[in-house]
Amino acid sequence: MHDPVKIGIVSISDRASSGIYEDKGLPALQEWLTRALKNSITFEPRLIPDEHDRISATLIELVDAGCSLVLTTGGTGPALRDVTPEATLAVAHKEMPGFGEQMRQISLKFVPTGILSRQVAVIRGKSLIINLPGQPKSIAETLEGLKDAEGKSIVPGIFAAVPYCIDLIGGPYLESNDEVCKAFRPKSAMRPTSQPVG
Repeated sequence: MHDPVKIGIVSISDRASSGIYEDKGLPALQEWLTRALKNSITFEPRLIPDEHDRISATLIELVDAGCSLVLTTGGTGPALRDVTPEATLAVAHKEMPGFGEQMRQISLKFVPTGILSRQVAVIRGKSLIINLPGQPKSIAETLEGLKDAEGKSIVPGIFAAVPYCIDLIGGPYLESNDEVCKAFRPKSAMRPTSQPVG
């Protein structure tokens, strides 16, 4: 029996939120997480414009609603309207710089403009909040990492570290599908697979 988990997914886009074009961020996040986790997931989706205060308020709302993990997509570049990192840092209790560093390493394997991405990750209360890139393909690459033709990891994806981080901040025990993204935990933190919950 796997712990149930509530996950907030936030797509941040002026144009998608005003209906100018179809949002692809929320479906991409939901599809990837459904493949990657064995847990039963309750999604809390939000589609909002690139507005600092609105983004911060949405993140606080999702944390207060009991989301152990909140993933955002969009608004992390250098353009004038890109304020997602600032709005995320504004609600942080702790910053987790390793996530942003690794996301840029992954992006740079594909495009030299990966250095323009400003994604951050933070902890607020018992929730981990991570800014992801805006493109569905980049979302999957960032979470999963890069593998060679034999399936061997070249660059680890950031999601491998997410379940243990959520353990450490008092959240549910997330169990990953190894073929999508193998979560890493120290042996002392692993739960026996046959052990019932509760």
